Amino acid sequence: QVQLVESGGGSVQAGGSLRLSCAASGRTFTGYAMGWFRQAPGKEREFVATIMFSGGSTYYADSVKGRFAISRDIAKNTVYLQMNSLKSEDTALYYCAAGRRLLSRTIREYDYWGQGTQVTVSS
Repeated sequence: QVQLVESGGGSVQAGGSLRLSCAASGRTFTGYAMGWFRQAPGKEREFVATIMFSGGSTYYADSVKGRFAISRDIAKNTVYLQMNSLKSEDTALYYCAAGRRLLSRTIREYDYWGQGTQVTVSS
């Protein structure tokens, strides 16, 4: 049974930093894209960043490029999202997801999802 468990969310002031973690279990994620998505109240879920679990290639949404960094630890089966220079508009529930499509930014192409971790940025 595949499980993705996010952690590391919290409340922070604008300009601050947080690091989210996604612990994956239940299968081998070789060849999988591991993505982070977010959903703010009243808005649709949107793509944030993705990384190929094996090769490490990455892709970012324009809104977070230069501020966020996605990485993974293969030995720990864990994916991270380092978030710097946080803005109030980054406030959302952040989800980790896994899918087989190369560096996909599309929600429906991700097969497995975590429950989410809340990030709140106050200005």
